[in-house]
Amino acid sequence: MVLRMILRPPAVSAKPHAGADRRRRRIRPLRWVLAWLRWLALRGLLLMAVLVGIYALINPPTTWTIVQESRQRPIQPREWTDIEDIAPVMRRSVVAAEDANFCLHWGFDMREIRKVVASGSSAGASTITQQTAKNVFLWQGRSWPRKALETVYTPMIEAFWSKRRILEVYMNVAEFGPGIFGVAAAAREYYGTTPDRLSPVQAARLAAILPAPKSRSPHRASARSRMIADGAATIRIDGRAGCF
Repeated sequence: MVLRMILRPPAVSAKPHAGADRRRRRIRPLRWVLAWLRWLALRGLLLMAVLVGIYALINPPTTWTIVQESRQRPIQPREWTDIEDIAPVMRRSVVAAEDANFCLHWGFDMREIRKVVASGSSAGASTITQQTAKNVFLWQGRSWPRKALETVYTPMIEAFWSKRRILEVYMNVAEFGPGIFGVAAAAREYYGTTPDRLSPVQAARLAAILPAPKSRSPHRASARSRMIADGAATIRIDGRAGCF
């Protein structure tokens, strides 16, 4: 009996060590904060998914960019144009100008991203889906929070919307000049026509101003507009316009 008591390991006190108790008290608030952050993140993702789902069926009435621009200058009357009422050459011109592989990717053009990384260029490889996410749901400018949200919105849009819907929304909210938003306003303001009547030359010149709508004019030919016209013809022939 005595030998058993000697060999038995000493009983561990149930009372925690003072240092461990302090660490536990510090961890509890951290866990509470992490739990709330997780709760907020999940609700935020759910809200984003709901908004994307709604705009899959309902046309966005306005955007943050349009609201901000309206504080500086009058906005030209906007009229939503269904993609069926936009000349096919205009659709192809926009895709050729902004995202030639639009039909081939899931929101991020990894081929172009790798090219930009390899070249060390500061230029982006933003797709039409990414630009739609930015234009419809977010704000302009460069910041990590906006880029992070854009990265979340982009696959959601690809999951909920068809390629035709993405292009339709983009062309109806894109800025084509100071106070000019949407292809209908651009066709009327610059050429006195409607989107379904745009010629190949007009379509290429309109698409050419999209990267810099406040500084480029659609009234004169440029090397960029000629390249876009050639690109629009190319993607029609090689099948890259098949999804829209």
